[in-house]
Order: sequence, then C-alpha cells, then structure tokens
Amino acid sequence: MSVMDLIKENIEYEQLLSENFSDTVVKGEYLIPDTHPDAYKILMVDVKPEITSKETMQDKVYIEGQIQYNVIYLAKEDDGYGVYNVVYNDKFSNYVDIPGAEFKMSCQCESYIEHMDSNIINERKVSINGVIKLKSSVYKDYNFQVIKSLEEYDDIQTLKYPAVIDKVSDAINGEVVIKSELRIPGDKPQIGNVLKCDLNIHKKDAKIMQGKIYVSAYASIRFLYRAAEGKELVCLEDDVFINRELDMNEEHMDMYLFPELTIGLIDYDIKEDENGEKRSVDIEAIGQVSVKPMYKENIDMIDDVYSPRTMMEMVKKNYPLNIMQGAGAEESIVKENLELTGKDKPVSIVIATGNVSIADKKIVEDKVVVDGIVNVDILYRTDNEEISFDRVTDELPFTSSIQVEGAKIDMQCIAKSNLESIEASVEGNTIAVKAVVSVNAKVNYVLEKEFLVDIMESDEPIPEKKSSVTIYVVQRDDSLWKIAKKYFTTVDEIARINDIENENLIYPGDKLIIPGRAVI
Repeated sequence: MSVMDLIKENIEYEQLLSENFSDTVVKGEYLIPDTHPDAYKILMVDVKPEITSKETMQDKVYIEGQIQYNVIYLAKEDDGYGVYNVVYNDKFSNYVDIPGAEFKMSCQCESYIEHMDSNIINERKVSINGVIKLKSSVYKDYNFQVIKSLEEYDDIQTLKYPAVIDKVSDAINGEVVIKSELRIPGDKPQIGNVLKCDLNIHKKDAKIMQGKIYVSAYASIRFLYRAAEGKELVCLEDDVFINRELDMNEEHMDMYLFPELTIGLIDYDIKEDENGEKRSVDIEAIGQVSVKPMYKENIDMIDDVYSPRTMMEMVKKNYPLNIMQGAGAEESIVKENLELTGKDKPVSIVIATGNVSIADKKIVEDKVVVDGIVNVDILYRTDNEEISFDRVTDELPFTSSIQVEGAKIDMQCIAKSNLESIEASVEGNTIAVKAVVSVNAKVNYVLEKEFLVDIMESDEPIPEKKSSVTIYVVQRDDSLWKIAKKYFTTVDEIARINDIENENLIYPGDKLIIPGRAVI
C-alpha cells in the first residue's frame, strides 16, 4: 500500500462545550478611616468586580478577581448631615462547574453584581455583603485536515460536493485611550470631595472597510462630587466617542464581527482655573479592544474517489462541525415608577446608576428570547433640610426578543447584555426610571459530518476483465458515478458511448453500454 501526495484543507474552529454560572458570596467588615467622620446612614455602594485570572481545569473553571467598594454615606456635621465616601478593596475566587472541560481549553468569563448590601455596624464600622455572579463559557478547539484535491493524478476520479465551513480567525486586539475634560459652569460650586467617577461603554459597533476593522463605541462618563463649601452634590456627565482601527489578515463579505471592549482603571486630575478654584477635571481611561471574526468559507469537499487502473482505500472520520446559524441584536426599554417608603419627599435626582444581567435565555422558532434584570440604584435630594439625601434601589425585569432567521429550539445560543443608558426623574412621590438595554445573541448548531482525511493506493489487484462490453440495466438510486466506479471506467466514457448529454438524467430500466472491465 502506497501513500499518495494529497492537497489538504485545514479546518479549525471553536465549539462551545458548555456554559454555566456560580454565585460567589462576598462579605466583610470594614473600618471608617480616622480621616473620615462617623457614618450615620449608607446612601450608595458602588461595586466594581474585575476578573484577574482564569484557568480551565478538569470539569471546571477556576476564577480569581478583585473587587472595589465605593461606600457613599451620610455623616453628622455641626449644621446637619453631609455626604462622604470611603473606598475598600478585596478579593474573590470561585469555581464554575463545566462538565467535560479539560486543562488549557479556552474560556470566556464574566462577572456582575447580582445583589449587594451595606449596613452600619457602629459609627466606625460598616459591613458589606452580597453576591457576585460568575459566568464561564468553555470552548473546545478543533483542528484537522481534509483532502481538498488530487490534481497531480489525472486518472483518479473524484466526486465533489460544495460545503460551507464556518471558520474563526484569531482574535485581533488593540488598545484605546478614552479622554474627557469636564468643566464646571459658573452657577455650580467648585469641586470639594470626589465621591464617584465611573464609565459605561455603550453603542458598540464594528465594521469592515478596505481591509480593516473599525471598532467604535461611546463612553458615558459620570463624575459626582461634593461642593468645596456647603453640602451640595453635583453630577457632571459626558458622552465620549471612541474608535479604533484594527488590521486584519483576510476579508470576507459574510464575516461576523463580535467586538469586546473592556475598561481598566479610571484616572482623574482636578485642575484649578485662573482664580485658584477647582473648576475642571481631566478624566482618562485605557480600554482593551478585542474582535474575533467568524466567516463562512465555501470549499469543494471530496465525497468519493476511485481509479480505473488501481484499487484505492479511503479513510473517513466523523467530526462535530460548528455551524453559525446567525446573529442579531435588539434594544429594550425598561420603565418603572419606584415607590418610596420614607416620609421625606423627593425633590430632584442626584445620580442614577445600574447594571444589567441575563437570568434566562431560550431559542424558539426564528428568535432568541432573553429574560433579564436591570438593577437600579438612585441617589436623590429630599425636602428634608437636615437630612437632604436618600436612596432607592430596585430590580426591574425585562424580556428581549432577538430575530435570528432559521433558529430552532435544539440549537445553541450565546447572549450578552449591556446597559445602554439609564435616566431617572421625580414624578409626584415616585422616582420614574427609564433604562435602555441592548441584547446581542448568536445562534449555532453542531452537525456531525464525515470527512475524507486520507487516500492510499491499495496492493489489491483490479478485478480481471470479464468481457469487452457489458450491458447494464439502471436500477433505482443509481447514478453514473456509482456505475462508473463499479465497472472501473469513467462517467465521461459512459456518457460518450451512450450519447448522454446530462449525466444526471438516467432512469431505472435504461440500458447502458459499459466499456472496459466488469466486476466478477
């Protein structure tokens, strides 16, 4: 048996093995620094979890991270109550069970706050406890070669069929700098203590133009501070356009782009004007952009092969092939009027924050239905002259339906959500909240497919010629290919001798003249 020189096509792709969640309880007690006044009431807890490392292990993923708590609280002062903040840092770790996961498999991990509370133990100590939900998706990498052609062997007959293979390119990464200069108008007080500075990425988009990937987004910045003199709180906002151009190795018209943009630490620098007043702040953050393109490639796969002059042996193997059905996105508007339990009436909104998480997802005919929760946290002014600030929190459910043509209930889907914007206003004795949530979903399925991976010439001899001409009666399900292969001739030769113009038009009962060899 001899090995042949074959031209092969490399097939590589990622297949979602499984995804799962785990709840990580975080809790601790923290002292108020000596530089800060006693705590009277917690107003808001700004929580920022960040995954620092991840490792795929046998049947699980181990995740480590760090978490920053920004506790904004009321403190008793000589002439009433003022607002202060204190920042604490801690760590967390946990496992996410993923049956079938193996060491060094690629994975994606996310973390978000499901619930968080802070209470005063005494005037110099606060407790923080809550739940961080960790999500991990593990992918199995497939990399194998299939036979594409045998161009150097003129007498070898090949039966090909068109196939579409979903291919995944390597991740294309880049860095983006986000900058903003916020100026305080003359009717607002100058900056005293900075209470909060955060940034939310929204309106993410990616396009291919002239062989490059253009990633764009907006960074919504909120900067909350207490006046240098007095108790007034001021929230400054800005929406900064950001973009990044990434080089790509190849371009395809049907390419799917899934951009990711993560933000690291946010730095700010307060500056004085010509009068020595702190009336401007420069904000800067570094973001990491990552795009992993997926595209469909049309290739001719060899389904069968034989030679009129020699016996051949084919090796075929089955592989689970990942097929991208489609992707889509949808925005949902979440509205609610939050009832207040306190006696003090709301006057105006200081700042509205929130985060979004997916609680459940399912595929129905031609769409993905996603259920989620928007956690809102709103700081507002009251009509109480002594204690003039209060807080309200709530969980607002939403359902989003994303159209994906051809989606079926037995397929797989990956869904991600993002809080595009959140607004709040006072309506009577309630707080009216309006949040815009975007949900992206991509649907795929696994198709078990047989591939030709090797061809060898066999030492087994060709059957000897029985007669110079054979008359063959076409049977049901016959094709010229099957008949030619059986009698060690070619489709072209049978078509030529029998004056067949269209090789696909033969019918049961037709009689064909077969030249050459006959199987004994």
